[in-house]
Amino acid sequence: MDNTQRKVGFVSLGCPKALVDSERIITQLKMDGYGISPSYEDADIVVVNTCGFIDAARAESLEAIGEALDANGRVLVTGCLGAEAGTIRDIHPKVLDVSGPQQYEQVVDAVHRHVPIPRHHDPFQDLVPPQGIRLTPRHYAYLKISEGCNHHCTFCIIPSMRGRLASRPAGDVMGEAERLVESGVRELLVISQDTSAYGSDLKYRTDFWNGRPVRSRLTELCTALGSLGAWVRLHYVYPYPHVDELIPLMADGVILPYLDIPLQHGSPSVLKAMRRPAAADRTLDRIHRWRQACPDIALRSTFIVGFPGETDEDFELLLDFIDEAQLDRVGCFRYSPVEGATANGLADPVPDAVMHEREAVFMARQAEISAQRLKARVGKTLQVLVDEADGATAIARSHADAPEIDGLVHINGASGISAGDMLDVHVTDADQHDLFAVPTGG
Repeated sequence: MDNTQRKVGFVSLGCPKALVDSERIITQLKMDGYGISPSYEDADIVVVNTCGFIDAARAESLEAIGEALDANGRVLVTGCLGAEAGTIRDIHPKVLDVSGPQQYEQVVDAVHRHVPIPRHHDPFQDLVPPQGIRLTPRHYAYLKISEGCNHHCTFCIIPSMRGRLASRPAGDVMGEAERLVESGVRELLVISQDTSAYGSDLKYRTDFWNGRPVRSRLTELCTALGSLGAWVRLHYVYPYPHVDELIPLMADGVILPYLDIPLQHGSPSVLKAMRRPAAADRTLDRIHRWRQACPDIALRSTFIVGFPGETDEDFELLLDFIDEAQLDRVGCFRYSPVEGATANGLADPVPDAVMHEREAVFMARQAEISAQRLKARVGKTLQVLVDEADGATAIARSHADAPEIDGLVHINGASGISAGDMLDVHVTDADQHDLFAVPTGG
């Protein structure tokens, strides 16, 4: 009997939510006896987990599929772009199987079908850690608390790709979080399409974790997560009224004083066309109240410029909004049509040249704001989580810095520290993106 272990190559594209999907598939394949190959050449088959949210992501996914086909020849496609099987097969007819997002079982079944395991698999010999296989560094992990979204934003097709909101019971989330922390995770990054809506589809029912009741609602879930002793960071938080309940938890150190809120614009007319909450003035009032209650809170958001119908006046209102909001971290995207989105039919598209100009003006304005907010931290002491250490230097992150999307804290004069360590540092300098520091007492 051929006892050679079959290996699967994996390409994971898109957002952290897709990364969690990849981790789930890889964990199941490892439990079934497959190995994971770091190269195309050594893999018996390749899985490409795609993103299909905007044109650039679709192009990247199609390119990755083609690259895998050229290098290996045996390719399975899954993920958001997989919902458009016809498009994929028209361009890449040699793919073996196509599945959409969250279709974990179909991916695993396709691997078994095309690359069957040649021996009986003994799960006691091929052990998988209880926290599963992760694609992030050992000291932080993404914790997905729900799938899907009930919003109908005109620029977005996530509900059609990933379905309506489906929350995980609180006991299930807490069990996974506890296993992650026990495995060495120091930071839990809570993600979903709409984190604020967590549990609404479950009618916020009470679940149980280690025999204790935990309500499947964001405030109660955050309180329970904060009891595990790791950093808890919230992403994709729509500014519903009950988000105000989280600010005292941040002020008390239960969860990190950090909110990632997709505000998208500052003009009421553009927000209305997007089908987003249009009361920008009330949002500003809430931001001011949050900062009064928790002065250390770090706020990140994303905005779209060049949305169909956006006038010069609308853009000036957006600039006024970010001037007033004084957000710590901001991402800006030029509007890009997404196949199937209702915004595609809106009148008065903004020319590409105008979009590029507005993006540049917006980012220059925000860079000034970010630089001033970072400069205000010079002279302060911060707790940081180390991501990399090399001799006397290290790269770390503070409570204000999510991995891969925010800034860094560059540490000099460090010794005897490793990735995953937490330490206090004294901030000595800042630029538009990063802080520079030395260990306290160093």
